[in-house]
Amino acid sequence: MKLLVADDSKVYRQMLRMLLEQWNYEVLLAQDGEEALRILESEDAPRLAILDCVMPGLSGPEVCQAIRQRKQNYVYIVLLSSNGEQSDVMKGFELGADDYLRKPFEELELQARLKVGDRIIRAQQELIEAREALHFEATHDAMLRLWNRGAVIELLTKELVRSVRSHDPISVCIADIDFFKRVNDTYGHLTGDEVLRRVAARMTETLRGYDMVGRYGGEEFLMVLPGCTEEQAGDVVERVRQAICRDPIVTTPKKIEISASFGISQWRTGMEIADLLHHADVALYRAKNSGRNRVEMGATAAEIESSLVYPTHTNA
Repeated sequence: MKLLVADDSKVYRQMLRMLLEQWNYEVLLAQDGEEALRILESEDAPRLAILDCVMPGLSGPEVCQAIRQRKQNYVYIVLLSSNGEQSDVMKGFELGADDYLRKPFEELELQARLKVGDRIIRAQQELIEAREALHFEATHDAMLRLWNRGAVIELLTKELVRSVRSHDPISVCIADIDFFKRVNDTYGHLTGDEVLRRVAARMTETLRGYDMVGRYGGEEFLMVLPGCTEEQAGDVVERVRQAICRDPIVTTPKKIEISASFGISQWRTGMEIADLLHHADVALYRAKNSGRNRVEMGATAAEIESSLVYPTHTNA
């Protein structure tokens, strides 16, 4: 584990470095508070720190205060104090220090304090990882590992707010695997599940890094395409269509030719999210009704007016 030693005494810095490296810590050194703060605010910063109470510029307690005010990974901080610096120690605890040692210190005492900090940091990391795993499970489709319907709609809502504020275009696309019911009926649901996984992988591999895709329901997918007009979205989605149908999906017992149909809609002033999605769904129905394995954009007024009587395209 990385550990920062900040002390204006070169003797103490080198002494602590030699000692801590014997205990298998990766040691970084700072000679004043400003340098210590830069290191602790850097990417992949140490999670353990030993700070001298009195240093040029920022003191140890002031570094504590600056670190506690940020929203980054927790750093376990041990203050070093000399006789006559007890008021600095108390200030350090008030500003977020976790422990302190008085100079000169016993090696075993320092090692014991650092082991406590090590355990706390590792326990906190395990809690963070568990929380992130729970969040992932709550927002992702268990089989496809894509965003689930609720999560992708929430992402669309946030992107729409951002697009309206920045006056950037945004489009969505609803995709539906062609004749997917036939795949399930012919080869079984396990093979159908594998087809879904492969199609999802081809979509995510082809989309731009900042696009979002989630499982919209069954064999339907919703793509959120920031910064795209309908025409620009059409270019992106056409690449996805080609990626899906270019090669058969190899499963047991055979290779399966697969394709998908796509409906695109661009957000326009006055639209609600329900309108945006409905227009994409109408365009998707047109793609299905026009031969499948194609990309259609927009919805005419006549289509919107008559869309309530359209038959469902699910599994078609």
